[in-house]
Amino acid sequence: MLKPAAGSVPCVAGAAIDPGDAPAAPALDPESRRWVDDLAGSGPAHEDAVLRLHAMLLRAARYELSRRRHAHPFLRGGDHDDLAQQAADDALVAILRKLGDFRGDSRFTTWAYKFALYEAAVKLRRRGWQERELPLEPDAWPGFRSRGLSPHEEVAEGELLDALRTAVAERLSAHQREVLVAVTLNEIPIDVLAEGLNTTRGALYKTLHDARRKLRAALAEQGFDVADAEREAAR
Repeated sequence: MLKPAAGSVPCVAGAAIDPGDAPAAPALDPESRRWVDDLAGSGPAHEDAVLRLHAMLLRAARYELSRRRHAHPFLRGGDHDDLAQQAADDALVAILRKLGDFRGDSRFTTWAYKFALYEAAVKLRRRGWQERELPLEPDAWPGFRSRGLSPHEEVAEGELLDALRTAVAERLSAHQREVLVAVTLNEIPIDVLAEGLNTTRGALYKTLHDARRKLRAALAEQGFDVADAEREAAR
């Protein structure tokens, strides 16, 4: 049997792979290259780049907050600047931490701008819940029924909702029940809930996955259409 020579490129489906055929990362434009080099470096050039980047992120955060302000009347006098500063600070930290991930698919400033927009949106959403007690009880159950159903459909839906409510109460742990009700019934944003419960988004998603798996099993045991039940639980 012929063996590949040392240093040769392996074959796939009988065809040798030429390293030159592999897609190359886009070459950075000169401005993006300067940003990356200065931010990754040290000394006066690094400090100047950080200051310029923070100023750009602050402008981006202010823009995003202004764009969303009409939908959030709870904002008061200094809230806008306070949230913008927080968003710019957190975006800067995230960019410096992920600088090695930048591959030049867009201009560096475009890539960095998105961090500020994201952080501004998160800060604004959290501020809206800041002074409110998280409603973790199933307050939405009474108004959970659909409208415009036929009498037969109303009965069927009522039975399904009763079974679902019983399964939530009896099959889920207290924590699973708390998270499921908060996210699916009371529509608390996942990041707000994570902060309120002192946990992470990933941990909450795992809790939701486990809770829904238990509910599927409980409803299937009673002969309900699991797909229909999942649609009800996700509404």
